[in-house]
Amino acid sequence: MAPAPPPAVSFSPAEVQRRLAAGACWVRCGARLYDLTGFVRHHPGGEQLLRARAGEDVSADLDGPPHRHSANARRWLEQYYVGELKGDPQGSVENGTVTSANTQKTDPWMEPKLKAVDWDKDLVDWQKPLLWQVGHLGEKYDEWVHQPVIRPIRLFHSDLIEALSKSVWYNVPIIWMPLMLYFSWSHYRTLAQGNVRLFESFSTEYSVALPQSAFPGLFVMGVLLWSLLEYLIHRFLFHMKPPRDSHYLIMLHFVLHGQHHKAPFDESRLVFPPVPASLGIAFFYVILRLLLPEAVGGTMFAGGLLGYIIYDMIHYYLHFGSPHKGSYLYNMKAYHAKHHFAHQKSGYGISSKLWDHFFHTLIPEEPHLKMQ
Repeated sequence: MAPAPPPAVSFSPAEVQRRLAAGACWVRCGARLYDLTGFVRHHPGGEQLLRARAGEDVSADLDGPPHRHSANARRWLEQYYVGELKGDPQGSVENGTVTSANTQKTDPWMEPKLKAVDWDKDLVDWQKPLLWQVGHLGEKYDEWVHQPVIRPIRLFHSDLIEALSKSVWYNVPIIWMPLMLYFSWSHYRTLAQGNVRLFESFSTEYSVALPQSAFPGLFVMGVLLWSLLEYLIHRFLFHMKPPRDSHYLIMLHFVLHGQHHKAPFDESRLVFPPVPASLGIAFFYVILRLLLPEAVGGTMFAGGLLGYIIYDMIHYYLHFGSPHKGSYLYNMKAYHAKHHFAHQKSGYGISSKLWDHFFHTLIPEEPHLKMQ
């Protein structure tokens, strides 16, 4: 017979108030208490929105306005559960007492599911490397990988390979900015010499001389080319649905992108690690070099490299930054959070929505929820 679960820890309103006074951000749903102190910076609505609700019942906020939180968002909340509030659960914690207020209950169909969440029981053993385990999940993989958790991920048994699969965010500008600047300066000088011609390999008669002033246009074309590649890679490679009977394709998907959807706030896996990134960057350089004159391909490559750096920096910031409400990055942060928690088959743009507009994969707008 399985042992009974330990009783829930109870906190008095005064105990909750002491934690709030110390800077913690505790909220509740009914009598259930959640410590969101470690999540406030990640919240798509901004840190201040959660801070303003510290000590309050957020049941009604989960249902909106401004929007109805997804089932994944509600499961995510359960990871921060700390115990139960003593006394009357209706109202907010203020000055060590519970102040009565009218609240709206959470979805009745979600309530029993949320209470039954046990993060120690999973389809995988989190104490061991995950990569070899996920290949055995089969038809359960797609649902499992799109139920995010706040846990660090280990992929490999080997410490060396594991280290190569991670990166801190500042590696990206430190490693790739000097290369981008070198290619930019080198090929700008080549264009300045005035002997670069386009289409010369096909026909000398119809070749076009490229002046020095072509450099900015070619560079911007490289940035735009990267933005398209960013969209296509994210949509068709990172979000491929591996066959349920293919152990190795499931593993490939998980190592490429599935691990990011499973643990979206594992900061060691938010930017491309230098070693695998260098393979992809070298591949695209070779393609451009084969198709275009060296100065033309090299200039576009430099622009694309800058686009990649901007993309990775924006992606990191969308997970860990706190942009001002109403700003471009604030809107992109909310957009990207919807992609992770509710709309995994749309919203593929990270640095912009440009190609989501073009290919009709924008995340659908939610109907406006009015205050009751």
